[in-house]
Parts: sequence; structure tokens; C-alpha cells
Amino acid sequence: MGEEFSCLAAKSAVRRKTLTLVQLGKMGSSDTTSDLHTAISEFVSEELSPHENFATLVAVFEEPNGLTEPEFDELMWQQLTDLHHLDLDRGFAWAPDVAEDPASPDFAFSLAGHPFFVVGMHEHASRISRRYDGPALAFNSNHQFRRLKQSGVYYGLQRRIRQREERLQHSINPNLTEFGEASDARQYSGSATDEQWRCPFQPRGGTASGS
Repeated sequence: MGEEFSCLAAKSAVRRKTLTLVQLGKMGSSDTTSDLHTAISEFVSEELSPHENFATLVAVFEEPNGLTEPEFDELMWQQLTDLHHLDLDRGFAWAPDVAEDPASPDFAFSLAGHPFFVVGMHEHASRISRRYDGPALAFNSNHQFRRLKQSGVYYGLQRRIRQREERLQHSINPNLTEFGEASDARQYSGSATDEQWRCPFQPRGGTASGS
């Protein structure tokens, strides 16, 4: 993880040895979807803890490489949709404390009954801090963000992240919003969005209970 990567929370996970790295095959394939869902389920049950605020899972895909930003955006949402369908097939309900509607400010992506904020990375990302050698997705616990916000640590991290983005690219990501004030979905791929943007992901079925 290079110096240009501006997410200090992810760098903290590396230092604290709480980063789980999963190497996978072709992004969007059925085998990859199955393997990734299994890895996330294990991560939720074995690695996440109410006493740890910097655990993250990063999925690195072997292919496809050379994706343009629109191509990555489309593939990322396809991969997340496939994960959602498999999540339901494996008996998991949507995390009960977040919204399923990707337009809601309370939305978070649910897998294995746990809410996540997803960070997409690829080699041709317009945001320098989102560039990686190939396609990758980082899954960060929504609960961790809440605890960091409640403790006041979140605001210091946010300020430092934005300062690093300013130094790196002389601007901050225009999609950045305050946590919980607008839907985080528009931030997932790193692509710029406008007011007319609609999230490609739609959950299957109604709100599930339990988990």
C-alpha cells in the first residue's frame, strides 16, 4: 500500500495486522463470487470485534486488467449484486441497522448480516488515491465508522485524509460526504457522479429480518 493511498484507516489496519487480504480470480465470475462471499463470512465471524476499529478486508482480483473507469464501475456493481444474491441464497438477512435502499443516507452494503462501506480501486482510477495495480475492493465495517465517530476519532481521520488528498491531487473527491448525511453508495467506485446519478444496485426482495 503506497504513500499515495490516502485512507489512513486502511493503513492503520496494515500496521495493526488487522487487514485481511484475499487474492481471487476473475472479478465477477461465479467462482470468484463464491470464494469472496466465503472469505467475507469468515471475516465477519472471526476478525470483526467491537474492540477493534481498524479491521478491513481487501479483495484483489487477478483479472480483468486495464479497465477504464466506466468499465470498472459497471463491473464493481455487477460483482456486488452477485454477492448480494448469493448472500440471500446462503440464508443471510440484510443487516438490521442499515437501509437496503442505496439512495438512503442510512444505506450500507450488507454481507453475512454485517454492514460495509466498499472502496473500489483499479489502475485507471481518476482519483490517484484509488489507483491499484489491478481491480480490488476493500470492505470496511460500518460499525467501525460509527464507533470512531462516537469517540471523536473519525473527525481527525477525516481531516487528515482530506489534507492528504489535497496534497496529492490538489482537490478532494467531490463525492465525499459526511458519514450518515448522504448515501455512501456514490463513493464506492471512486467515479465522479452528479445529482442525476442512480445506483445500479437494487436489493432483491423486501427488507429481511433477523441476522
